[in-house]
Amino acid sequence: MIKAVLIDDEPLARSIVVEYLRAFPEITIAQECNDGFEGVKAIAQHKPDLIFLDIQMPKINGFEMLELVEHPPAVIFTTAFDEYAIKAFDSHAIDYLLKPFSKERFEKALQKWLQHRNQHDPKPNPQTLLSDEVRQPEERSRIVVREGSNIRIIPVHEIQYLEAYDDYVKIFTAKEMFLKKKTMNFYEKSLDPAQFVRVHRSYIINLQQLTKIEPLEKETYLALLKSGMKVPLSKSGYAKLKLVLGL
Repeated sequence: MIKAVLIDDEPLARSIVVEYLRAFPEITIAQECNDGFEGVKAIAQHKPDLIFLDIQMPKINGFEMLELVEHPPAVIFTTAFDEYAIKAFDSHAIDYLLKPFSKERFEKALQKWLQHRNQHDPKPNPQTLLSDEVRQPEERSRIVVREGSNIRIIPVHEIQYLEAYDDYVKIFTAKEMFLKKKTMNFYEKSLDPAQFVRVHRSYIINLQQLTKIEPLEKETYLALLKSGMKVPLSKSGYAKLKLVLGL
């Protein structure tokens, strides 16, 4: 039996998927979820083979929810998202359904996934969909992290600096440190370059936290933050910092 989870804040949208799935008796619906918080818990509990996921939802959107799932299942997006932006991930084997979608379009998407599954094709990773082209505006102003069974939303203005940590990034605020399974390159591209500067291969700082630049040795410098943290500046990072500050 194939397990599926439906994640959409619109009950009518979920009911349509439920109705269309009646044509596929081999698929059972493990749970219906109203938002991404419920979705993360449902995926951990049921370990579904497939999820039907809306993008624009309250609390956290569909992309942010996928970031919190360590081993995401296959995804079929059910969304009113702009068709132009959808082209950014249309080349991936994961399909999407643009609302309002017909039963025929739904069945085509599901048959496409079932064919890949039956042929034992490698399951596409939903994380590869999360490119800048399809990101939602709210993702520029916050970072969503998972702490055990809890989900935290960190406003970017509270971030003092970010530090590379193996396959993770440490995110420091005034009181706490959070781990996010992302890369420094990702945050360098996604955070506002007028507010956050990558000053070293291992560090990105919030310019609002910078108090001064201190010389260390010949042609090497440190960035002193309000917290007292001293962040090393690489040669290119120092040049970038001077450019942004207009020095």
